[in-house]
Amino acid sequence: MNTEELKTFIFLSKVKNFTLAAEQLFIAQSTVTNRISELEKEVGKKLFTRGSKTVALTEAGKIFLGYAERILELQATSLDEMNAIDSHSRKFCIGAINATYEAYVKPLVDNCLKNNRITSVKVVLGHSLDLIQQLQDNMLDMVFSAIPLKRIGFNCDIHDIDRVALVCQKGKNEYPDGVTKTQLSKLPYLMCDFTLSEAGLFIRNLFPKNHVFRLDVDNSSKLFPYLENGLGYSFLPYKLVKDKLEKGVLEEVKLKDFTAPNVVTYLIYRQTYDVNRFLENKFD
Repeated sequence: MNTEELKTFIFLSKVKNFTLAAEQLFIAQSTVTNRISELEKEVGKKLFTRGSKTVALTEAGKIFLGYAERILELQATSLDEMNAIDSHSRKFCIGAINATYEAYVKPLVDNCLKNNRITSVKVVLGHSLDLIQQLQDNMLDMVFSAIPLKRIGFNCDIHDIDRVALVCQKGKNEYPDGVTKTQLSKLPYLMCDFTLSEAGLFIRNLFPKNHVFRLDVDNSSKLFPYLENGLGYSFLPYKLVKDKLEKGVLEEVKLKDFTAPNVVTYLIYRQTYDVNRFLENKFD
């Protein structure tokens, strides 16, 4: 299989139409058909089911899609690494979930870039499971994750423990004396998905099953404009909102008959990797 076959397969899986794929890739429809046919011969499985106007991934196609994306990502990463040799003697590839970037990753990156000119840094933001997979594929050097990894060959350290705070716009708190579980479930809640972490499951369980949130987003920083405009309440890591609380932009809502769990940030890296070289600015 070659790169163009994989790119065509991934693109067709998204647009689900041979004609549309050909038009947007600026190639003949027969080229799309031939590339998919060759790819199916190589993997020995049908990757698409054909309808009259659209196509859909088979079960084998769904499995292969993840590997195809990772193959292309690995190729791009290897090229980046080789090109980096010419201009930088050290490159760090860091993965982080959105909730950890401002509090933990950005200060480290700032420090690294300010203190030397021989280092380049690549930061990938995403979900914990995706980032851990990229770490295992050698595409990342370290990952700041909301969930741990227990696997031989990798270290998984607790990097930080933070609490979650229920916050809203300053002056818009309807419950200055504290909110109960029952009252919380009726608030205009802005949901930030903490994925598989204990805090995420706890927050989900505060609301009825299949509850429709006023806003549901998987990037914690994207909640700030809505919170600051008084459009609702949300649980967020305290260190993420500390600055806005101190400036009086947001205020914290007390919890009456329950307590929220802590948010644990794990730092995961291969056992052979010298993570302190980045954490402690050792670039010699």
